[in-house]
Amino acid sequence: MGSIRTRVLGWVGRRYLARQQKKGFDLSKMAFLPDAALMPLKRDGLDPLPELGAKRAEAPISKLDLPFGMNAWLVTGYEETKAVLGKANGFSSDFTNLVGNAGVTEDQNPGGLGFADPPVHTRLRKLLTPEFTMRRLSRLTPRIDEIIAAQLDAMAATEGPVDLWTSFALPIPSLTICELLGVPYEDRADFQRLSMARFDLFSGAGASLGAMSESLTYLLEVVKKQREEPGDGLLGMLIKEHGDEIDDRELAGLADGILTGGFETTASMLALGALVLLRDDRAMAAARGTEDEVHRFVEELLRYLTVVQMAFPRFAKEDMEIGGVRISEGDIMIVSLSGANRDPSLGADMERFDATREPSSHLAFGYGIHRCVGAELGRMELRAAYPALVRRFPKLRLAVEPEQLAFRKVSIVYGLDELPVLVD
Repeated sequence: MGSIRTRVLGWVGRRYLARQQKKGFDLSKMAFLPDAALMPLKRDGLDPLPELGAKRAEAPISKLDLPFGMNAWLVTGYEETKAVLGKANGFSSDFTNLVGNAGVTEDQNPGGLGFADPPVHTRLRKLLTPEFTMRRLSRLTPRIDEIIAAQLDAMAATEGPVDLWTSFALPIPSLTICELLGVPYEDRADFQRLSMARFDLFSGAGASLGAMSESLTYLLEVVKKQREEPGDGLLGMLIKEHGDEIDDRELAGLADGILTGGFETTASMLALGALVLLRDDRAMAAARGTEDEVHRFVEELLRYLTVVQMAFPRFAKEDMEIGGVRISEGDIMIVSLSGANRDPSLGADMERFDATREPSSHLAFGYGIHRCVGAELGRMELRAAYPALVRRFPKLRLAVEPEQLAFRKVSIVYGLDELPVLVD
């Protein structure tokens, strides 16, 4: 039973790190997962399926139907989500939970913050957090503006329809992370490829882990070069300030986590947020408005879209009770961030997008010790990109009928395959 358990749980954890390819990995083809388990990852356009809201109303923590007798729970309520994600001493995200005969071994640990528990997580986060303060990140503002302007120039020079996904949404976070980490600009093509194509689940565990290893091998080489000549990027700063406290493998793991967590999520937000702009005149007005209006618009987008639909899986380290539900040691908690962010307890009519809504304490970046360390960088990119887009292209509109847009079928990070627009 234990070997089957690790195989299933290994899939859940590894899937979070996977980036869907252009057409996406259709998880519905993975027959051993029942529809009930896939439902939280499906949407109707921009909205979660109605069943998710119904499940939350019925029971904010409900038994999840997984095969092989796995004891798993789906968490959809806002307060219940905070209780699970905030209880670091009761739940584990450690990589060792995923180690077993599914082909995963401890030496294949991708490192970083996502699959680490205290005290390892505490030490690494303490080193990394100062690099993500607004004071440190502000040095990126001029470069982010330059990246956005260059992409808008390229869009303006294109005849006919422009794919906003490949021309705008993808390159902005990719090149921003290059700048942040100190990755050489000439390596941007490899960097973007590694950002998008983490690994192919359907080629088996060996191929999946091989692709992850490629990313880590690349980043280890980047770290090696930074050791020899530290630059002004995040890796160089960490080496200059904490070189003796962190080894190359840990640095590469942190870089890999930033690459995984800060690229696709922001790209998906930029594309889906642009679609909201094209559908909502009040959203368009807010994006053209004051700094405060842009702030409210971006925060509401983050809540409404919640592109990272699920948090990293949590494994119960002890028996406990949350929200009136008895959780047993070893149980797995699948936390639906998209469900939690539409909980009526947050306010009125949370299933609807409202560009003028006062910002709520949404969970788009997670919660607790594993809350996204790069949240402010993502906000910076969104607050700069949307106003620039709508001011440069006031006649921006879809180049296809809305029903022709192809959304990802089943995915941890929700998004579009492409977004054809006309800019003139």
